[in-house]
Amino acid sequence: MTMRSKEAHALFLVVVGLLAWLVPGGGHLAINKKKHAVIIFVTIALTFCTGLYIGSIGVINPVGAKPWFLAQLMNTPAVMALAKISRAGGYAVYARPSEIGQIYTSIAGLLNLLCIVNAVYWAHLRRTETTGD
Repeated sequence: MTMRSKEAHALFLVVVGLLAWLVPGGGHLAINKKKHAVIIFVTIALTFCTGLYIGSIGVINPVGAKPWFLAQLMNTPAVMALAKISRAGGYAVYARPSEIGQIYTSIAGLLNLLCIVNAVYWAHLRRTETTGD
């Protein structure tokens, strides 16, 4: 592998990772794993939306629940926009719905993190198989 192709490969892996973060399943779609992409998108979106349904948008709290927010942020960068809406609207959620909603939305984010790593790994394997490296 030349230096130029190594740089192109690294850039491709970064693009796959970013696509996977922007839209759950996007990285898998970029490497032509369409069935995986659909399954990942549906699973993560439903899990995240279930958490929002149970606990309302107030479960996205970047100030009072930082560890949960970091896990939620792994879903997509759109979580930052939801956090702004949540803070501006003053959506307070307490007790069990808050806890369960945070768990669901955070689990969706952590699951997406695993899928991001998986997409980048498959993209890397695909490249090394074609070059014989």
